[in-house]
Amino acid sequence: MRTAVAWMLPALLFLGGAAHAEWLERVEDGIMGTRIVVELWADDRNQGNAAIEAVLTEMRRVDQEMSTYKATSEVSKVNAEAAKAPVKISGELFDLLTQAQEYSQLTDGAFDITYASVGYLYDYRKHVKPDDEAIANALPGINYRHVVLDRQTHTVKFARAGVRIDLGGIGKGHAVDRGIWILQQHAISHALVTAGGDSRIIGDRIGKPWVIGIRHPDRKEEVIARIPLEDAAISTSGDYERYFDENGVRYHHILDPHTGRSARKVRSATIIGPTATRTDGLSKTAFVLGAEEAIAIYNRLEDIDAIVVKPDGQVLYTKGLEAPAAPSSPR
Repeated sequence: MRTAVAWMLPALLFLGGAAHAEWLERVEDGIMGTRIVVELWADDRNQGNAAIEAVLTEMRRVDQEMSTYKATSEVSKVNAEAAKAPVKISGELFDLLTQAQEYSQLTDGAFDITYASVGYLYDYRKHVKPDDEAIANALPGINYRHVVLDRQTHTVKFARAGVRIDLGGIGKGHAVDRGIWILQQHAISHALVTAGGDSRIIGDRIGKPWVIGIRHPDRKEEVIARIPLEDAAISTSGDYERYFDENGVRYHHILDPHTGRSARKVRSATIIGPTATRTDGLSKTAFVLGAEEAIAIYNRLEDIDAIVVKPDGQVLYTKGLEAPAAPSSPR
C-alpha cells in the first residue's frame, strides 16, 4: 500500500505497510464523480482481479441508477414524475429511501435527501449559488415527509410540487456496501473498498488491523487521529470536499435543510459503524445540529462511534473513542 503522504483520499488517509505480491489494488476515478479504491488479498491473482472488476462493474451500475446527473437514472425518473403520480421503483431504491427516512427521523430532519430541492441550484465547479429569492422559493420543497413510500405497491410519490431528492448523502456508502458484498461472493475475506470519503473493511490486514488516519480539515498532509479497524465501515464528511470560497465565505455541498445554505456548525465529521450506508448517512448530521448535539445522538447508538472537528479546531469524540483517564497519583 502507498504511504499516507503519497496517497491521500479526500477525507481519509489509509496508513499501512509496504504492499505484498498477494495484495491487489485498483484505483479508478470518475465513478460517482469520485475516486474508487479496491484493495484485497487474493491467493490467485486472476481471481482477485476478476473480483475487483466485478466491484467496479457493480459501482458503475449503482451510479447509473442513482445519479441525478444522469437523465436516464431511476432517481432522475422519480424527480421528474413523482410529484404528478406514484412511481414504481426497484426494491433496491425503495429500501434505500426507507433507510434515508429512518436517518431523517433519527436526526429530526438534519439528514434529508430532499435537500436537493434547493441543492440543484448550486454548481460548485462553476461557483454558482442561488440568491435569497431563489432559495426562498425552493425551500418549501425540503422536507423528508414529502417523500411518501407505499410498501404494498413499491411506489414513491412526492406530496407537493418542487420536491427533488438526491442520494449523494447515502448513495456512495450504499455502493461501497454493494462492493463488499460482491467481494464476499468471490470468497474474499481481507479487503478495503472506498468511494471518496466512504470506506468499508472486511477482515484485518493479515495479522494487523487497518490503521486509518483522519485528515485535518485545512492541512491535508496532517492527520488528526489514527484509528485501527477490522470489519468496519468509516465515513468522513468535510466542508473541504465540494466547495468554493467567495468574499471570505465557503459555500460547500452539505446544506442545512432548514435554510438551504451550507451548514457551518462543524468542519468535519467521521463516523465508524457496521456498514458504509449507515456511516455515510450519519456523517452529515453534525454539520446541521452542531458537534455537541450530534455527539449526543451518536452516543445513543450502540453500533456507532464518531470524531467531530468544530470550527475552532476542537475535536470531540464519542464515548467509545475517548482516551482513558489518566490514573490518579498515589497519595
